Amino acid sequence: METITLKKIAEQLGLSISTVSKALKDYPDVSAKTKEKVRNLVTELNYVPNSSAVSLRSQRTNTIGVIIPETVHHFFSYVIKGILEEADKKKYNVILMQSNEDYEIEKKQVELLLNKGVDGILISLSNTTVCLDHLEKIRVQGIPLVLFDKIAKNINCSKVKVDDRKAAYEAVSYLIDHGYRRIAHFRGGLIPQNSVDRFLGYKKALIDHDIEFDSSLVYMCDSNSDFTDGFNNAEKMIQDHGDNVDAIFTVNDLLAIGAIDYFNANGIKIPERIALIGFSNWFVSSVLTPSLSSIEQHGFEMGSKSAQIVLHEIDCKNKGIPIEPQQIIIETNLIIRNSC
Repeated sequence: METITLKKIAEQLGLSISTVSKALKDYPDVSAKTKEKVRNLVTELNYVPNSSAVSLRSQRTNTIGVIIPETVHHFFSYVIKGILEEADKKKYNVILMQSNEDYEIEKKQVELLLNKGVDGILISLSNTTVCLDHLEKIRVQGIPLVLFDKIAKNINCSKVKVDDRKAAYEAVSYLIDHGYRRIAHFRGGLIPQNSVDRFLGYKKALIDHDIEFDSSLVYMCDSNSDFTDGFNNAEKMIQDHGDNVDAIFTVNDLLAIGAIDYFNANGIKIPERIALIGFSNWFVSSVLTPSLSSIEQHGFEMGSKSAQIVLHEIDCKNKGIPIEPQQIIIETNLIIRNSC
């Protein structure tokens, strides 16, 4: 079977190869009549572009790389879905990688994506990422970079996140407005910016409501901040304070679910004895007993917007248009259920 090429289509129509190529890409300097002639012949001949040849000519791979801390996280599953849908609209492939909350793995994955020649990179930083040299390397090579959810302030690139400080403030204020005064916080590590901001929102809500901040009510969790941390810290909190705590705000839902498991196992009534609010609004949070109040951070929208931005920046780069980094804040919602 004869291979159909742009050259053969151009010869058959009496056009230049560049005109045929522009017509297929819907360039405005090609007439509508010419575009129609080209498209009709392409359909008739069943022409399929050679993706490898296109990549070599344009120095583009039509591929974006995505690095997330963990794929099993309910929130990130929605982020991935949003990214994939936007990429598909623009005919881009996605290379998805998981850092396992490990800075060294994250660095290696960035290097791999750069070696693969991806057109853009999306990253939610690991909980252990401190040095940003690998991110600067992306920027130095001129590859569009978008950070989402877990970001670094000291890197000049587009970022998509929620207002963690505001969301935490609203959650703790809700508890205070409903009569809770001794509110503990199960926080994440000292490095992730979202963990820091959620702690600061918690602390500010207490101070603004004339409640003295008590550092003994803040329980640090490890880099994973998972179910086991929630269970163990709930046990330690009861040992430390007995009945002198009436609510907990946790940095994520997994910690709250672990705490609920401990309370249920030890006959501590929720919310009669102690109330809880989590962060992320996992599906399981709505179906466990009692159902968990949580902050919805709209993962699908975050993924979709992050992909839109990186694809826009790729397009700007290809057209020689200067890229202006964007700062996008995704609105959150406080979902009240039976845990408070």
